[in-house]
This record gives sequence, structure tokens and C-alpha cells, in this order.
Amino acid sequence: MLRAKMEYKCSVILTKALILSVLVSRVHSAAAAGSPRPINEALNPNKPPCVACLASCPNPYNRNLEGRSCTNCNTHKPVQCCDGVINDYFQNDQFENLFSNRDSLEAHAKGFWDYRSFIAASAHYQPYGFGTTYINSTFFGTKEVAAFLAHVGTRTSCGNKVASKEPLEWGLCYNKEMNSNSNTYCDEHDKNIYPCAPGVAYYGRGALPIYWNYNYGEASKDLKVDLLNHPEYIEQNATLSFQVAIWRWMTPIMEHQPSAHDVFTGYWKPTKNDSLAKRVSGFGATINVLYGDLVCGQGDNEFMNNIISHYLYYLDLMGVGREEAGPHEVLSCAEQVAFNPTPSSSP
Repeated sequence: MLRAKMEYKCSVILTKALILSVLVSRVHSAAAAGSPRPINEALNPNKPPCVACLASCPNPYNRNLEGRSCTNCNTHKPVQCCDGVINDYFQNDQFENLFSNRDSLEAHAKGFWDYRSFIAASAHYQPYGFGTTYINSTFFGTKEVAAFLAHVGTRTSCGNKVASKEPLEWGLCYNKEMNSNSNTYCDEHDKNIYPCAPGVAYYGRGALPIYWNYNYGEASKDLKVDLLNHPEYIEQNATLSFQVAIWRWMTPIMEHQPSAHDVFTGYWKPTKNDSLAKRVSGFGATINVLYGDLVCGQGDNEFMNNIISHYLYYLDLMGVGREEAGPHEVLSCAEQVAFNPTPSSSP
């Protein structure tokens, strides 16, 4: 699970001098081990039978004994369905188009990122619905990959540093926070659970940068990689860098709250309180989940609009078309109340 802790860090280049430390909370990932179990009814008769997602199984839902499927206790039907794999519809040439300048001379992570690393990282999460989800017979996969990569492209872009060049073409320019020696990101309150390794700094690393010792600790536990003692692994391995980012996308920030995946696909259904807070399922809610009131509920702002611009641009390049993105209130979180308001005492 993810713990929300977000800060602007103006010195950080990863997000146009805006570093938003959105962070993971201590709730165990809902992902269970095992492979998906086929169900009897396909969403599309022309497709092979879909499989029950291994995604979160909140009450009143229960897992079967093998932990392989999530069914409604009343209807005994899957809550959501998954089918296919991402590389069925998202090919290497599309990845190259989205990140056409990632290996340019100006890129700080030249030669690091590639399509195979993304596909390898996503393979673990596809049975949980990442890029493979159907809700009510509607396929969300292509749009979800575009949405996820829009956040990635924004957070790793150096487009603002490259004058006269198209800024939306400069995603995956970085794989770590620059000028990273300014803060160790070691939280004293979590030292007993996730002790900071001597001489180690937990600055932002990865396709969706994570910060702080407790986030590296949670990622270590869920991904079975010792990132607490060796956070540098993320900036040394592109597959792991994407994997940590997808983990962050798929994992709820706090207990009884949705993940970015949940709010995007519509697996999460807004309550009356959510409606009063103007929170609706869609792309804008992913910004809310990941960045909270550091971006959302403040009207239009440059960082939010930059993420939206990346999403629309990626939809066009992936052949979906920006007209499928939805109305402004779905795209934006400008009027949404944050899922996790920042405490007034936070720095």
C-alpha cells in the first residue's frame, strides 16, 4: 500500500522544477500470488474467455482458496475482467513514437529506457488488470497505458529544458532526480520499520519517481527486491524502474482508498461524499490519487495541464484519439477535493 507524502522540490529537474513527493502508504498490495483462473463467459464471443482479475478484493468480495480470482459474494461473478496482453495492441514502434527523443544527446538517461523493459515490467501486473481490464464489456487497456505513460512522460521529461523543441516528445529523458545530494529523504518516524541504510539517499528514482525510506521499504517488500539498502538498483535497471512505477500506479495510497488504476478504469465507484467533493472516475482522478492537493482542487495549473497534454498527445499517437479522453471534468482535477489532504503541519 502506499503512504501519501508529497512535497514540491523546486530544485528537482524531473518535473520542470516541480517535484511532487507522492508516496506510498502502509497498506499491503492487493495483488495476490498465482495465475488468473478462466471464467465461463467471455465478454466478446470472438475472443477467448477472459480471466478474473487478481486486483483488489475489498469486502464484500472474497478470494477463492487459491487466491486466484475475485468474485462478488452475492452474484459469484468477477468484479472485473482481464484479457490479452499489452503487446497485442502496443507495439515497439508506438513506444518509439511516444518517446522519440529519449536517446538524444540532450537526454540524461540516454540508452537506458526501451520497449522490452516496459513490456517485461508490465507482464507481472497484467493479470491484475494493468492494460488488460474490461469493465461492463468496455476495454480500458489502451487508454490506461496511455494514461500511465502520460504520468511517466511528464515526470521524466526534459522538454522544458530543450528550447524550441516539442516538449511532449521528451519523456523518459531522466531516470532519477538530478541534484539529488540536497536531501537524503530519510524519515525519522519510519526508521524503526524501514531503517535508512548508512550513506544512502532515498531521492526520486524511476519512471514514476518514489521518495523516502518507507516507500523504498514498501516497494522492497512487494517486489521482493532490496531497494531499502540498494535504491540505486532502480536507476540501474530499466525493467525494475518501470516495475516500481506500475506498482505505484496499481497500489492504493491508503486503506479503503482506490489506486490510480481503480479510478481510471471505473472499478472504483464514487460515493456520495466523493460526488460532493467533485471526484469522478477518469484521468483527472489519477492525478488526484498520485498528487493530491499539491495539484488538484486549485483550478487550472501548469503541472496538471502538462500531464493532461501528455495524455491527449499519447492517445493520438496510439491511435485512440483525444476525443475519447472524455469531458473536461473527467480529464481534470482542478475542482476535485484531494483524496488525501496535506496536513497543515506538513513542510
